[in-house]
Amino acid sequence: MTDRNRRRVTSADVARLAGVSRATVSYVLNETPGQTISADTRGRVLDAAARLGYAPSAAARTLRTGRSEVVLCLLPDWPIGPEVGRMLGNLSTALARQGLTLVAHPGNREDRPITEIWKAITPAAVIAFADFSEGEIEAMHAAGVALVVALFGRGPQRGRRELEMPQQRVGRRQAAHLAATGHRRIGYAYPDDDRLLIFAEPRLAGVREELQERRLPGPAVETVALDPDQAADCVRRWHAAGITGVCAYNDEVALAVLAGVRKLGLAAPADLAVIGVDDIPPARLAAPALTTVTTDQVAMASYLSATVVAAISGKPGPAVPISDLIRLVRRESA
Repeated sequence: MTDRNRRRVTSADVARLAGVSRATVSYVLNETPGQTISADTRGRVLDAAARLGYAPSAAARTLRTGRSEVVLCLLPDWPIGPEVGRMLGNLSTALARQGLTLVAHPGNREDRPITEIWKAITPAAVIAFADFSEGEIEAMHAAGVALVVALFGRGPQRGRRELEMPQQRVGRRQAAHLAATGHRRIGYAYPDDDRLLIFAEPRLAGVREELQERRLPGPAVETVALDPDQAADCVRRWHAAGITGVCAYNDEVALAVLAGVRKLGLAAPADLAVIGVDDIPPARLAAPALTTVTTDQVAMASYLSATVVAAISGKPGPAVPISDLIRLVRRESA
């Protein structure tokens, strides 16, 4: 019999092998309280389930408990890089400790209507990184879905829980480091990928706020492509304007800036200090090694998981642990 044609093992098969009723199988596998089942019977049921490879149906469990154990994460049309991968991996682990399963759906609303996605899964909660319409929110709430929306510096919207990712703090930390090391004319290397605006805008806003508080001008913003020649054009303009330090949107953009610096025969940090974001593996291999700001993804995942659990149980969510999330990794580039 092929895998495609193999019949799914059911609780009836487990009951038959263990010599008990299906109700007993259900009581044992679901650890139903208030049942007087002997250790011998419990052992036979567990042994039979293991031998048959029986896994309770998720759909049946949803019907029995009244809710799913799935948390649906709707990703925008992002490039799935190392940082997003770490975020999803850590969040999956944190949710698993709460008995929940993370399902991530990459893409955008043009690929498939959002209602089709969440209705197909009927999750306990939805984590998203973009706005929903009021109608979508009401439909999810009517279906018993706890909506958790992770946005970046946007205001609250009725009917959802807000997860404020501290992207502005990332930008502030970059600018603070450059200012603390003596830089008074600072630039910002903006990405040339519109899909990254949800991160880039609050990070740039954070840089602006930090410089304003320190009564420094700028920043001088240039859109930097991941191309040495185009990056060199940006570096040339910064250098001519007296810019001595640059906050880059992320490490990849920072590496492009460093390539532009080398192409012009300049040196970092002597001619232009550069600081990135994310601490991707190539950052420590760059010449010079890249100074960067990183987010503690384990702490962030713990916060997101606690917020999801609170949303499902109808309790207030935890405060964002800002002080524990953002860390400067000091190397040679700035």
